Amino acid sequence: QVQLVESGGGLVQAGGSLRLSCAASGRIFSNSAMGWIRQALGQEREFVAGISWSGDITRYADSVKGRATISRDSAKNTVYLQMNSLKPEDTAVYYCAADTRFRVVVSVDMEYWGKGTLVIVSS
Repeated sequence: QVQLVESGGGLVQAGGSLRLSCAASGRIFSNSAMGWIRQALGQEREFVAGISWSGDITRYADSVKGRATISRDSAKNTVYLQMNSLKPEDTAVYYCAADTRFRVVVSVDMEYWGKGTLVIVSS
């Protein structure tokens, strides 16, 4: 059974930082491109960041480029999203997702999803 479990969300002031973590079941992690997708209240899901299965390719949405860093630790089967200079518009539920079909993904079309972690950025 595939499991993706996010953590690290919470309430943060604008300008602050958060690091989101996603623990993945070992069966898929080593062979999967990983990504972070977010969904604000009343809006569609939005791709945030993606990383290849090997960790050598990363992609970011323009809205977070320069403020976000995605990384993965194969030893811990964990992918991270470091977010800096947070803005109120970053408020959303952040989902970790995995995909075995492509080397890296840059969309919300992902095979496996976590349940999400809520990030609230106050102004």
